[in-house]
Amino acid sequence: MIDFQLLGAVFCGVATLLLLILRFKIQAFLALLISCIIVGVVAGMEPLLLLDSIKNGMGGTLGFVATVVGLGALFGAILEKSGGAQGLAIYFLNLFGERRAHWAVMLTGFLVAIPVFFDVAFIILIPLVYALQKQTGKSLLLYAIPLLAGLAITHTFIPPTPGPIAVAEILKADLGYVIIFGIIAGLPAAVLAGPIFAKYISKKIKIAAPDFNDSTEIPKNAPNPFTILAIIAIPILLIVCNTLLNSPLFGNKKIPISISYLINLLGHPFVALILANLVAIYVLGFRKGFSRDQLLSISTKSLYPAGVIILLTGAGGAFKQVLIDTGAGTMIAEAMISSAISPIVFGFLIAAIVRILQGSATVAMITAAGITAPLLAGQIFSQPQLALLVIAIASGATIFSHVNDSGFWLVKQYLRLTEKQTFNSWTVMTTIIAIIGLLVSWGLWFLV
Repeated sequence: MIDFQLLGAVFCGVATLLLLILRFKIQAFLALLISCIIVGVVAGMEPLLLLDSIKNGMGGTLGFVATVVGLGALFGAILEKSGGAQGLAIYFLNLFGERRAHWAVMLTGFLVAIPVFFDVAFIILIPLVYALQKQTGKSLLLYAIPLLAGLAITHTFIPPTPGPIAVAEILKADLGYVIIFGIIAGLPAAVLAGPIFAKYISKKIKIAAPDFNDSTEIPKNAPNPFTILAIIAIPILLIVCNTLLNSPLFGNKKIPISISYLINLLGHPFVALILANLVAIYVLGFRKGFSRDQLLSISTKSLYPAGVIILLTGAGGAFKQVLIDTGAGTMIAEAMISSAISPIVFGFLIAAIVRILQGSATVAMITAAGITAPLLAGQIFSQPQLALLVIAIASGATIFSHVNDSGFWLVKQYLRLTEKQTFNSWTVMTTIIAIIGLLVSWGLWFLV
């Protein structure tokens, strides 16, 4: 039975969140905390219970997320400053050749965005896209769209990027499965939204690269591309190995205790990312001539943007906890079960609505995860299903980037597009990614 007071509390909370962000331009972290209080007050919670709920939600979420996001930011910064991203891109361009260059930049974006933030990776690699356009004379979009697709998909779907880590922690999904399904959903999305769509849209919109002075040569003393690939693979392989070891695939097989202990230790995201950082610091830092002071400066600066993500995720955890403690989550879950709506579709729609209304993919993911998490209480979902739910929410948070998204203006500025051209290219690309991500995650939901 629907409790209209609880339903009104949820509506007021979400409406407050959107109003504060859209109308009053309040920072999303503060807006989420205010929304938590609104939900609790309208639902009739006692003040001390409400504040304890917020505190417990923040603390329970940040213990994991803060560590992983911080380690991931350190890892990405060292890769960026070493010149490894440009070196990897130029290696793939030489490997694929001019005719398949749009596939090369897509693959580069897909790999580089695993450790490096989307906007940073885009700014690092865009000179290569400019150079390709100058060299071939074809539309800039033929190379820019595949790069953007690769960057956007990995940044949204595959840990250790902050978005999927945040959602996975709120939903208590195993990161190994999130990585596996993120790759499975991400590859077809990258192909369709990247090279295939780029080939179509580049014939409709002819754009030339602006004049630029950035060098497209491999940076001096840049690391070997295979070294970069190996370092990126370290945390991913360790985490996935740990997930597979603890999955039904190995459930009935006797594995030596020492081997099991070692994999469980090294495959935990904390240890896997610490190892990746230590290898990166030595191989990409000290061996490439960076001093201790330089590496310390790089590491310290990398944590500044991570702090925003961490606080946002904590506020999302608080929002989830308030919904659980008021009973609103249980009410929504019962309504969803009676209406036979798939959790995959529900999570996708909530993320898509918030994304379209307020623009930020991160806020959309965290808000949708906070609303969806209480629906899982009292129901039995496997870890693969929870991971697919993470991908569905990430897909919804990617859809229809437009004028309220900073990414829209970043792309417009660097590609020298009009607003209409940005809608026809970038916005359509993000929507293709979202739809493919939903279809793949929904299809796999019935198989796992």
